Amino acid sequence: MTSDAPAATSKSQQAYEWLRDRIVSHRFTPGYRLVLSQLAAELGVSTVPVREAIRRLEAEGLVTYEKNVGAQVALVDEDEYVTTMQTLAVVEGAATGFSAPLLTAADLAKARAINGRMRDTLEHFDPRRFTELNEEFHSALFLHCPNAHLIDLVHRGWGRLRMLRNSTFSFVPGRAVQSVAEHDALIDLIESGADPLDIELAARRHRTATLDAFLAYQHSQG
Repeated sequence: MTSDAPAATSKSQQAYEWLRDRIVSHRFTPGYRLVLSQLAAELGVSTVPVREAIRRLEAEGLVTYEKNVGAQVALVDEDEYVTTMQTLAVVEGAATGFSAPLLTAADLAKARAINGRMRDTLEHFDPRRFTELNEEFHSALFLHCPNAHLIDLVHRGWGRLRMLRNSTFSFVPGRAVQSVAEHDALIDLIESGADPLDIELAARRHRTATLDAFLAYQHSQG
C-alpha cells in the first residue's frame, strides 16, 4: 500500500494540472460541469485522483460544488474582477515606480520593441496574444523592482485575471489602441527622469483606464 502512494499522488497532481490548465485557458468555461467518470476516462485514471484534484480547485475558488448538481467551473464574479483589477493597478504601479530609476536605455528599448509588436497585432487583432504581449511589456518595466513581494503580488494578480477573463481586450478591443499609446507615453515619462511617484501614478492610471473601459462596456450591455 505504501508503494502505491507516490503513484496516487502523481495521478492526483496530473489531474489537478490538467483540469486547472483547461479552466484557466477557458477550454472549460464558467458553468461547465465536471463529471468525475468522464474526466477519469479521458485522463485514463480512476475517479479518486480526479476527485482530489477537484477538491483542490474548489479550495482555490476555481470550482464550485452544489448538491444535486455536482462540481462545475466557477461562474465569473464581476465584483472579484473589479477588485482584482483595482489591486493590480496599485501593486503594478508601485513595482513600476520602484523599478523606473534602475531601468537602462537597453531595458527601455526592449519595452519599446515589445510595444511595437503589440501595435503590429492591432490590424488583425488577437486579444489573447495582445494580453500576452501586454504582460511582457509591463514585466520589462518593473524588471528591476527591488521589492520581490510586490512582484509576487503582481504575478498573482495576473494569474487571477486569467482565471476570471480570457482577455479584457476581447470585450473592449478599442481599448487596445489607447493602451499602446499609453505605453509609449509611460516609456517617455521614464526616459525623461520623472519622479518615481509620478511614474507609479501614471502606471496605475493606465491599468484603471482598462477597468473603466470594461465597466463602461458592461453598463452599455445592461
